[in-house]
Amino acid sequence: MLLQWSKYAQRLSDKGHKIMESLLLIGDPKLEGTTITHELPNEGSKIDFETEKIEILGYLRGKLHNHDISIEVIVNEKVENKFAFTPIDKYNRLKEINPSLELLKKTFDLDI
Repeated sequence: MLLQWSKYAQRLSDKGHKIMESLLLIGDPKLEGTTITHELPNEGSKIDFETEKIEILGYLRGKLHNHDISIEVIVNEKVENKFAFTPIDKYNRLKEINPSLELLKKTFDLDI
């Protein structure tokens, strides 16, 4: 689910929708059963997110082959943004999303 979430964010970025991309990447959503819970820092962010919510749901339902998925948005004023500034931070973030990245790095003896 996290991988598809990130892919959708990248798709938004490619289209130039940087605000929506940042709202998706503010933090990792949590999956409980078929409900995805996503925390946002304020009501304004929630309103912006709600405008894209149906498209996100359609994408995730199709990619995950599960039409029971729903998204619940929680406003948490204390949410801290996690930004990856250095290449190592970015690599570690991607490795959290897809642990197979470490195997790829070792197989081809890649540097960060």
